[in-house]
Amino acid sequence: MKILFTKKVSKLMISKKLGSHFSYDFVDVIKINPLKVKPFDLMDYSLIFTSVNAVQAFFENGFKPNENFVDRNYNKIYAVGLQTKKELRKNGFGTFKVAKHAKELSEFIIKNNSKEKFLHFCGNLALNVLNKALPLQNITYRKIPVYETQLLYPQISGDYDAVCFFSPSGVRSFTKYNSLENYTIFSIGETTESEIRKFTQKNIITSTESNLDDLLSLIAAQNDGNS
Repeated sequence: MKILFTKKVSKLMISKKLGSHFSYDFVDVIKINPLKVKPFDLMDYSLIFTSVNAVQAFFENGFKPNENFVDRNYNKIYAVGLQTKKELRKNGFGTFKVAKHAKELSEFIIKNNSKEKFLHFCGNLALNVLNKALPLQNITYRKIPVYETQLLYPQISGDYDAVCFFSPSGVRSFTKYNSLENYTIFSIGETTESEIRKFTQKNIITSTESNLDDLLSLIAAQNDGNS
């Protein structure tokens, strides 16, 4: 199987999970441009991060969360995805809740933490999952774009058996000039899968864990099933 990954991922992880039975290429479908945002007081707010890029841009802009749990005004941090959690940890901060995708996080907040006020640090193309769900429940919520996503619209040449998608914006970029009909399609999670479904009726193989390790396991299993 020859696979096209729509972002650069760990070659070591690919080698460990897929072995020598696969060949692969990477194509950049989006470009991330950090935005300049003047830091402001985060007191009394809980913080939401739905991507690694948001975490990086947040700290590059000089924001400083308060993680003193004795202080009632400390910032609870909510994250979507294990990689986002790891990026927060790299910067010295833990997470109060980690969800697999934005829908799961919104449901958790509505059920358990509806009295909090939320700032969502994200990209300019972040999907409207949270800001549709939370305000409907009278939950204070505001998006703070800290990076912009530029769609690169590549035109793909080459004979690939499968394509792997990692974000809704990546799907939109790829599908502008490329059909999905000749590929086995893999998705990192449900939110990305929902975007893919706008462009094809083909079966989509989606990671229920919303992480690369699980996605590579699905690719290996699919290959074994076809051999």
